[in-house]
Amino acid sequence: MGEYRSWEAQVRYFSRRYRCIAFNARGYPPSDVPSLVEDYSFEHQRAGILAVLDGLKIDKAHIVGLSMGAFATFYFGMKWPERALSLTVAGVGSGSMPEARAKFRQESEAAATKLLAEGWDKSAELRGNSPTRVQLQNKSPRAFAEFIGLVRQHSAEGSALTLQGYQALRPSLGDFKDEMAQCTVPTLIISGDEDEPCLEASLMLKRHMSSAGLVFMPQTGHACNLEEPELFNQLCDQFFHQVESGQYRMRDPRATPGRMI
Repeated sequence: MGEYRSWEAQVRYFSRRYRCIAFNARGYPPSDVPSLVEDYSFEHQRAGILAVLDGLKIDKAHIVGLSMGAFATFYFGMKWPERALSLTVAGVGSGSMPEARAKFRQESEAAATKLLAEGWDKSAELRGNSPTRVQLQNKSPRAFAEFIGLVRQHSAEGSALTLQGYQALRPSLGDFKDEMAQCTVPTLIISGDEDEPCLEASLMLKRHMSSAGLVFMPQTGHACNLEEPELFNQLCDQFFHQVESGQYRMRDPRATPGRMI
């Protein structure tokens, strides 16, 4: 539901030291809104990151994404690891675990149907008051109101097609276990500890990626960069510096679970 303006707190902070690029996925104006559901596949979404890098003539970058952007970041890293300095995947994993797949797909299809019928004017408040979004509302009503105001400006068609073609049909993170096991790109996994759909998936990524570190943010829901912008920025900042200094390490094989004590 978020978009490039949702990253303002991060862009303001990191632009002091970095060139920062935030962009909207297809379906979210000012990016194009294709009319065919097949144009919203996960392959298209991860290729969008590559297109931005190529278009701006950037060889490598720290790639950061949240929610469906985190999925795109993960998929990108699994296919083009040579183009990433690092991967930060925040709020990743909804609908990825086997027990949640069918329900997530059903809810995505239902939400798409409702959006096409009613538009964002009627759907924004309902979607915003989800079990993983109320944390933002409780912590910062002003930030929540701003977030809902931005959502109301989205394309209902583009969002619905994203739900149908990307959210409902994207492959599970678990389908990439072979790629995860071979990944050497420094990776930071961030999840709010009240973002229930992402908890087990975040742990699964940590267990299968020797290049990954995991942080759970306390009493935080899905929109962790909006709920706790200072903490989110601090975590990313430390991670980037560790990578750039050459001090980020792969997991020591001795730390692989094999015994209890």
